[in-house]
Amino acid sequence: MSKILGSVSTSHIPSIGKAIALKLQQDAYWKPFFDGFHKVHSWIAEQKPDVVVVVYNDHGLNFFLDKMPTFAIGAAQSYATADEGWGIATIPPVAGDAKLSWAIIEGVVEDEFDVVTCQEMLIDHAVTIPLQLLWPDLLPPPVKIVPVCINTVQHPLPTAKRCLDFGKAIGRAIHAYGSNQKVMVLSTGGLSHQLDGERAGFINADFDAECLHALINTPEDLTKYSIHQLVELSGTQGLEVLNWIVGRGILGAKAEEMHRNYHIPISNTASAIQILQAV
Repeated sequence: MSKILGSVSTSHIPSIGKAIALKLQQDAYWKPFFDGFHKVHSWIAEQKPDVVVVVYNDHGLNFFLDKMPTFAIGAAQSYATADEGWGIATIPPVAGDAKLSWAIIEGVVEDEFDVVTCQEMLIDHAVTIPLQLLWPDLLPPPVKIVPVCINTVQHPLPTAKRCLDFGKAIGRAIHAYGSNQKVMVLSTGGLSHQLDGERAGFINADFDAECLHALINTPEDLTKYSIHQLVELSGTQGLEVLNWIVGRGILGAKAEEMHRNYHIPISNTASAIQILQAV
């Protein structure tokens, strides 16, 4: 049986990639953000994960508004990056765990989730930047990945409850997988932010704090909000909190918060880091 260690959740803002490339980690603007990862590095060194299930949203490399699956799972042997137009560097291809991917796909389909299976898949900044943050001196990272892509862009979007249930189905599939691998969850995106429109620059620190608290042991509290309410509370792009909800569902009933860092603003976004250890 595979063991789920816990999760690391973090923002995936493109400007972080530029800061990494320019080595601005100790710059006054960036230091409060990057310093939040010291404990993450220590936790990962202690846990030594073999595989990372990355829950994120695609930004146009695989899916666009004309073709946007609700849920998609990568089942490739490796995942390459490509130029997205942000001016951030690509990273070397990252190894995939196709066997675990197929076990998860078969498990969630049996649980009546209809997913798009991607035997070829590109990964964008929502995956590559968090991997660089977690393994800053090792590219590609010393783990295999299973990318799990959530639609947080094109309406209609999956509800928070549907996302939590999807995460639980993934967790059951991992536990049922016949391997002694140690699996870590990496959820990326958010928290509250809006990049355009009349509310451009919107950040809701109070709601972000509510989300971070609920994600520890009462994620069901977040399922009371409709998608439209989540837009109101967290901003249009703040819907990336759905990725965090999926990731929390994977962990199971109980978790212990090991670390949290919250900092605003990073490129008009509320950036957050949270480690939850499975109990």
